[in-house]
Amino acid sequence: MPHIMILGAGFGALTAVRRIRKLGIDAKITVVSPTDHLTYLPSLIWMPSGLRRGSDIDIDLGGFFAREGVTWHQGRVVGVTDGGRKVETDSGTLENDYLIIATGGRYIKKLPGLAEHAIIPCEGTAMGQAVHDRIAAMTGGTIAVGFGTNEKEPKAVRGGPMFEFLFGIDTLLRRQGRRDAFRLVFFNGAARPGNRLGDKAVDGLLAEMKRRGIDVHIGAKPKRIEADRIVTEAEEIPADLVLFMPGMTGPDWLDATDLPRSEGGFVKADAKCRVEGWGQTYVVGDTGSYPGPDWLAKQAHQADLQAEAAVANIADEIVGRAPSHDFKAELVCIVDTIDKGILVFRNRRITLFLPKMRVMHWAKRMFERHYLRAYRR
Repeated sequence: MPHIMILGAGFGALTAVRRIRKLGIDAKITVVSPTDHLTYLPSLIWMPSGLRRGSDIDIDLGGFFAREGVTWHQGRVVGVTDGGRKVETDSGTLENDYLIIATGGRYIKKLPGLAEHAIIPCEGTAMGQAVHDRIAAMTGGTIAVGFGTNEKEPKAVRGGPMFEFLFGIDTLLRRQGRRDAFRLVFFNGAARPGNRLGDKAVDGLLAEMKRRGIDVHIGAKPKRIEADRIVTEAEEIPADLVLFMPGMTGPDWLDATDLPRSEGGFVKADAKCRVEGWGQTYVVGDTGSYPGPDWLAKQAHQADLQAEAAVANIADEIVGRAPSHDFKAELVCIVDTIDKGILVFRNRRITLFLPKMRVMHWAKRMFERHYLRAYRR
C-alpha cells in the first residue's frame, strides 16, 4: 500500500485528504502539522463586527481524521530530504512514497514598525479578536487599512480580505451610529490596488470607498508605521489603529532544504503541481509558485483546485501512468460588507464583476457552512 504524506492541515491539505478517499485510492495517509485544528480564515473578516467569534471558526479535525483513516503526526516540519521521501520534523523523521507540501506561506514583516504599531488581522482568531476589541474601545479617531505585496513575486498578495475589513468596519460603525466620529483610510503602494481582480473590480471598489466617505491614499509605498501615523514615500497619514496585510513568501523551513525556490521564496512547481526536479513530490496552495495568469490568486479556492490536481496525478503515478492533470486557474471572491457582497470571478476565458448584492453576503455564509460540514460531522 503506498504511503501519501501531506504536510500541513489547511485548505489544500484537507482537500487532498478528501480527494484521495473520494477517488478510492488505496493508500495510507499521514498528515503532519503542529495542530489538529483548522481555522476557517475567510470568516476572520466577520470578527470585528461580532458576527463570528474565534470558537465559531476553529474546527477540531480529530473526528475528520478518524473517519478518513488518517494518521496525524503532531510536529513542525524542519526539513525534507532524499528527494522528498524523508520529512524531518521537530518530533521525528518520517518516510513516504508520495509527498504533498501544503504548509502555507508566511507574511513578510520587514516594514519598520509593523510588529509594534499594526495588526495583521489574517494571522488568526487572536488578531481578529484584537481588531474587535480595539474598535470597541475607541470613541473616535482614524482607522487605516492597507496591504502590501512581495516585490519579487507580485502574485503573492492577499488583498481581498483587507477590502472586506475596510467595508465591514464602515458598516459596523454606521450600525452603531458612530461613523461620524471616525475617519477611515485605505492606503496602498499601487496606483491600481487589487488589479488581480480586474479593471472593473478595481474601479468598483474605489467607487465604493468614495461612496462610503473613505479616504484613499494610493500610489505611494509605505516606508514605516509609527505609533500614530503611516509614513509613505509621499506623505504622512495620521492613524490611531492600523490594519495591514504584508505580502507573502514561503515558509521559513524551506531554507534548510534543497527544494527549488522561486525568486519570491516559494517552492517552484509546474502546471501539474509537481515540484520541479523532485519525483513523486507535489506542492499546493500558498507554499508554491505556479505558472499561470498574472491574476492567479493566493486563496483557499485555488489551493483546493491545486490539491485536486496533485491527487489526480498521484493516482496516475500509482498505476504507472504519466501525470496528466493540470490545475485549473480560477479566482472566486465575494468582497463582503457584513450585509452585502461584491462578486468577482475570473478564469482564463472570462472576468465577471457584480456590484454589491445582499444575496452575495448570504451566499458567502452558506458556503462557509457547506465547506465546514465535512470537518464538523
